[in-house]
Amino acid sequence: MAGGDGPTVTAVVVTRNRRQLLLEALAAVQAQSRAPDAVIVVDNASADGTAAAVRRHYPSVRLAELTRNTGGAGGFAYGTALALADDADLIWFIDDDTVPKLGALPALLAARERYPGQPPALVASRVIWTDGRAHPMNTPRSKPFASHAERVAAAAAGCLPIRSASFVSILVDAGACRRRGLPRADYFLWNDDFEFTTRLLRGQAGLLCPASIVVHKTATFGSTDTDPGERFFYEVRNKIWMFRDPSPLAPVERAVYTGSTLRRWARTFARSRDRRTLGSSLVRGIAAGVRTRPRPTEEVLAEAGPPVPECGDARRAGGHEGDHGGELVPPGELVDVRREQDHRGGGGQ
Repeated sequence: MAGGDGPTVTAVVVTRNRRQLLLEALAAVQAQSRAPDAVIVVDNASADGTAAAVRRHYPSVRLAELTRNTGGAGGFAYGTALALADDADLIWFIDDDTVPKLGALPALLAARERYPGQPPALVASRVIWTDGRAHPMNTPRSKPFASHAERVAAAAAGCLPIRSASFVSILVDAGACRRRGLPRADYFLWNDDFEFTTRLLRGQAGLLCPASIVVHKTATFGSTDTDPGERFFYEVRNKIWMFRDPSPLAPVERAVYTGSTLRRWARTFARSRDRRTLGSSLVRGIAAGVRTRPRPTEEVLAEAGPPVPECGDARRAGGHEGDHGGELVPPGELVDVRREQDHRGGGGQ
């Protein structure tokens, strides 16, 4: 583990039943020339000996064993809460099937350091597949309304401005998490990282760092809309939940992303070999998205493990519509956040 001057970095890795991939990922994380100061592995009730393997091969890793599968959303919410409770300055989110290239973390830190002005809330790695091609599942969304000044500032750090990113590999300012809240655990999977990163980046700088490279070792090469089957339910429900919440996106952005979502769903149906399953999942997703709201994150996590550590007012982490994304700040400061957003203006925030 690293030490000394500079911000403290805690890596958070979420896993379920991918023991060998996880061990490969942890080896690459700890082999970084500037390794994280701490590593947290959240095990989503694996049944393949994952926990025992981590304890045996990586005794310095903090292992959080959940009693049931909370999905990537719940796992990253729990790991983030642990990292915040340990007073981390930066949190490196990593999937268990992601292998960072040597220098991936130092490149993220260097980009953050070079960025002029206030440090970015988030810096994302470039994600490739095992054959070196850019992975279509993990392409960060560029910031559609980025100003010339934002593009120049990002270029000074060797980066590009983005509006959202994937949990596959992102370095997040812990202070932004305290202000804007944890990932929403009730999303379970799909769009959890999209919601979380857009919420963090609304009115804040986010960067894609091409010099930081990670390999996402998915079984096949393709995007998430390639015949998703019954999992399409989560895409639909969570996207509706997100569009009903005013926190992540400005009104203009919400209209733009709604249009792109409908086009994506149409492409998914056109390519699918099982449209009956997709149709059923679509109907169920719409019903759940309209009739329900995501439960508070601490309520979801209480069903799967020890109480979530308090980090600020942790009860508000992953809160409901109207609390600006469950921000971990005093209520009076919520108005200031929205005023700052209004002052910066436009759908580009």
